Amino acid sequence: MDWQKFAEEMAVLARTLLKQDSVQQTLDEIAASAVRLVDGCDAAGVLAVRKGRAVTLASYGDMVEESDRVQGELGEGPCFDLARRADDDRVFRIVDMGRPQPDWPRYAEAARGLGIGSMTGVLLYTHEQDFGALNLYARRPGAFTEDIATAGWLLASHAAVALADARTIDQLEHALETRHAIGEAMGILMERHGMSDEDAFNVLRSISQHHNVKLRDVAQRIRDKRSDDRADRA
Repeated sequence: MDWQKFAEEMAVLARTLLKQDSVQQTLDEIAASAVRLVDGCDAAGVLAVRKGRAVTLASYGDMVEESDRVQGELGEGPCFDLARRADDDRVFRIVDMGRPQPDWPRYAEAARGLGIGSMTGVLLYTHEQDFGALNLYARRPGAFTEDIATAGWLLASHAAVALADARTIDQLEHALETRHAIGEAMGILMERHGMSDEDAFNVLRSISQHHNVKLRDVAQRIRDKRSDDRADRA
């Protein structure tokens, strides 16, 4: 392993990840970068477990989504266990999928059928957030040595920081969009019904609570209704 070259690649990757425009683009770039930068890696993906279900957040290369699907259906597998943090491990490495895998016997059989020879995975996490597991796949056994697993760990560390940053920006943009939608809907109610801004907001909130609909969705419906009315008059 040429660690100097890898360090240079990590520096470039950090800048690349921070340039992505959304959380999904960041996830997609993480998976693609794993295949590009980690020797022997044929495919990579990010798996999360939500309410007991396996969810593929990103994938690059074949076998990833099918592997995730099988683990979710069976409720077992190294990526599935890592993503849901069933124990204290934050990394796994399977040197040869052809050997018995007593922790995941059913998944191992299915994985061999998918052409998976070896795997490694690292938990994507920061101090406050877990994002799932970054999983690397190889068709040949023995592809992921301890050095390569360390490279995956370093990649995951960079990725988790970038992902946390992307999620924060995404949440801020979502909050601004929500505030804008609500403000526009309040303006429509104030104009049509002569309400104060406080009364208009209380109407939106009352509809939201009564119908168990998010406040932003109520606001959007009012905006859509105004657009429809304008279209009918045109």
